[in-house]
Amino acid sequence: MIRDMKPTSQQNIQSFAFVLSIGAAVCLSCVLVRTAGSDTQPGSASDSRLDGRINPNDAPVESLVRLPGLGRGRAGAIVAYRQSLYREGKHPAFENLEDLRRIKGIGPKTLQGIREWMTFDRGGSSRDG
Repeated sequence: MIRDMKPTSQQNIQSFAFVLSIGAAVCLSCVLVRTAGSDTQPGSASDSRLDGRINPNDAPVESLVRLPGLGRGRAGAIVAYRQSLYREGKHPAFENLEDLRRIKGIGPKTLQGIREWMTFDRGGSSRDG
């Protein structure tokens, strides 16, 4: 006995739901791939525009994380390093861009990416960012 090969309405609904879920998964994957390329977190350079130059001698962590290539960890390390030097009476912690290489994880590539956003003015206001 040969069964009727005509799909039932339930099979049609299941097929449509399957195709719809695959389409949704593909769209979600595209969004995730697009955002996965940037290892940024909320408050980082990709979600807020830099309006001016940042002085690492007085900038708070929240400002430093906005720099390209700096995450919360490196920004925190910059602040911690500068605070340790202030306690020792040494000021400023960073006199030029190359001085930032003292921070673990900051190398030539990072410096190249942040160069245009940095200033090393000695007239800083806040020391404990």
